[in-house]
Amino acid sequence: MSAAPAPAPAAPPAITLTSRWSQFYALTKPRVVQLIVFCAFIGMVLAVPGLPDGGQWARMALASAGIWLVAGAAAAFNCVVEQGIDARMKRTAWRPTAKGELSNTQTLLFSAVLCAAGSALLYVLVNPLTMWLTFATFVGYAVIYTVVLKPLTPQNIVIGGASGAMPPVLGWAAMTGEVSPEALILFLIIFLWTPPHFWALALYRVEDYRRAGLPMLPVTHGNEFTRLQVFLYTLILFAGCLMPFVYGMSSWIYLAAAVVLSLGFCGYGFALWRNYSDALARKTFRFSLIHLSLLFAALLVDHYVL
Repeated sequence: MSAAPAPAPAAPPAITLTSRWSQFYALTKPRVVQLIVFCAFIGMVLAVPGLPDGGQWARMALASAGIWLVAGAAAAFNCVVEQGIDARMKRTAWRPTAKGELSNTQTLLFSAVLCAAGSALLYVLVNPLTMWLTFATFVGYAVIYTVVLKPLTPQNIVIGGASGAMPPVLGWAAMTGEVSPEALILFLIIFLWTPPHFWALALYRVEDYRRAGLPMLPVTHGNEFTRLQVFLYTLILFAGCLMPFVYGMSSWIYLAAAVVLSLGFCGYGFALWRNYSDALARKTFRFSLIHLSLLFAALLVDHYVL
């Protein structure tokens, strides 16, 4: 008897319009962009004395949309630059560019459209200062950090953290047309928060970064040195989180929240330094997100209550 013919290979699943748009949406790193817009929105609200009126709410909505578009464009551009790196890391191998589901041309065109639309919206309907600051943030993250700093120095996240700390400044500029000391204090908090937040992630993802050939601090200086840096940065961040109260832009409500949250972060940093485990590094990373979100929420509550 002759052998049965081999079954024909299954046809690849058809790409529907919905699935294609899902791939493009994934390029924008939605969870990261949501945090960016949240921090920018806090800057907008704090820049307005009292409750915003209808026109100010409309400006906030437009500014949030413009910042979201440009931040999404930066994320998509990052996916092109780091396509090969993403493919070698478990945390990022699912991205459409890493899997080859979207070409570089498609991704770059998508990034350019988002950046142009967001910049035009900010320039015409918000103010030119916000547009230029947002575009500078795009260049800082997508080019200076991703292309230059990240593959060259273990201090990449410290220097490049300036781009990630810009959202409250963008929000403040959107509502006032200027960059004030209050906006710079918000910038300082996120700038100091970024290293312990990111290095906690890098500690338990160190093998991913080693395979990718990226000089992250745990790869170049080891686990113990990085843990010490995380702890020291939480102490410096504690001091930075007191600045809104010291400067007079908040009251005791924020101060109480800042002290409790910062003590919690310092506690995680100390425990991580003295008794490391991947599980504890994950908890520290997750708490860092809670810390920043609740800290800014406390600023918001303080702004309206007192």
